Amino acid sequence: MIFPVILCGGSGTRLWPLSRSSYPKQFVNFEDGQSLFKDTVLRVSKIKGAHAPLVLCNENHRFYAKADLSNCNVSAEIIVEPIPRNTAPAIALAAFAALSSDSEAILFVVPSDHSIKNEDKFLTAVSLAEKTSENDYLVTFGIKPNFPSTGFGYIEAGSELSEGVYNIVRFVEKPSKDKAEEFISSGNYLWNSGMFMFKASKFLEELRKFSPDIYTHAEKAWQGRKVSKDFINIDSTIFESCPSDSIDYAVMEKTKFGAMIPLNLEWNDLGSWTAFYNVGEKDSDKNVVKGDVILADTHNSYIHSTGRLISTIGLDNIAVIETKDSVLVSPLSRVQEVKKTVENLKKQGRPEAILHPLVYRPWGSYEGLAKGDRFQVKRIIVEPGEQLSLQLHYHRAEHWIIVQGTAEVQIGDSKELLSENQSTFIPLGTVHRLRNPGKVPLILIEVQSGSYLGEDDIVRLQDDYQRQ
Repeated sequence: MIFPVILCGGSGTRLWPLSRSSYPKQFVNFEDGQSLFKDTVLRVSKIKGAHAPLVLCNENHRFYAKADLSNCNVSAEIIVEPIPRNTAPAIALAAFAALSSDSEAILFVVPSDHSIKNEDKFLTAVSLAEKTSENDYLVTFGIKPNFPSTGFGYIEAGSELSEGVYNIVRFVEKPSKDKAEEFISSGNYLWNSGMFMFKASKFLEELRKFSPDIYTHAEKAWQGRKVSKDFINIDSTIFESCPSDSIDYAVMEKTKFGAMIPLNLEWNDLGSWTAFYNVGEKDSDKNVVKGDVILADTHNSYIHSTGRLISTIGLDNIAVIETKDSVLVSPLSRVQEVKKTVENLKKQGRPEAILHPLVYRPWGSYEGLAKGDRFQVKRIIVEPGEQLSLQLHYHRAEHWIIVQGTAEVQIGDSKELLSENQSTFIPLGTVHRLRNPGKVPLILIEVQSGSYLGEDDIVRLQDDYQRQ
């Protein structure tokens, strides 16, 4: 049986300000409420007879994955990595997980942040890869390049092993422009897609042979796992000491069982705003526009609004990306340099480098709406049957206004039910709790006031989700 393995450990800082390290690009809703993670989940769900996906993500992103899976109405096992250790250890954890259910498990490993069209071709290639992996090959997928990219790694194809399947000569890191043009001219090089298929047992056999430290640490970390209602938590002490390495370096460049299947379809890893411009639908002036935008004498540009009106005059080859708390303006040719901006923000201790206005929690989500001197306003959504921790704050008071649903509010020793258009006040230092006893999401507006409004001013006295 095929076990789809979805890797979502990337930080996506090249797509700042829409993507942040706490809210990476795979979970961002770019268009029509869809995220790249949701697209990936729905795509692998079309594989005939496949097992429920195994999702590998880190501690900070597990609730985003849970929320997106719920929105897709897809069940999955979410394996939480306590610290990122690259793809080889993550895939090893998935292999141990799959083998605990099926001794003949076949893993189909995919990144969570790629755009793929022509899904019929994709599914045909997956079927071919399954047959190939049954013969103990470790299969990767190469994308037929349509331009000499310097932003992707390459795979050199060798002789044909069987129809549509090729031997791997070598993996090549991101090349110079001249080398990339040489690769395209030869016709033997394909882009490295980062997708793989192989028997879980065969992968672990090769990992144990070539990277025994990774194998040992991953096995022990898996054996020490703790399973909760929604997550599989790996033993943090053991996993943190695991070597960090990619599957390419740890296994694929060393194994004699490597094989590649070329994919001739529309594919992009959407790693920069230039990539979004390239794949976007362009108007008569070759602009790609998202959201509330008015253009005048603007050409060859990417303009993206998440809420506020953007009006441009006389721009050419420019990217403008707006979020509630930040705006990026850059020549399209220099958007890769946004990583320097993020680094500078981190050095200055600016929260915009890491935090996004929308934050998921195990009970729902909250979104920052406004912030000023000694106050901030949030929109809070609590899912049916969920509740926040029993808590208090030393530095702030809170006002809650119910917008939708029913809230069970505990303040001190008293409890009361509040419905739409009702409100309450929680004084500074008072023990309180919020629960949604209803069957629809509870939505409320929270107004905080005080001398300090940071998220670390939360003293949890009791918590359903075992958070500190």
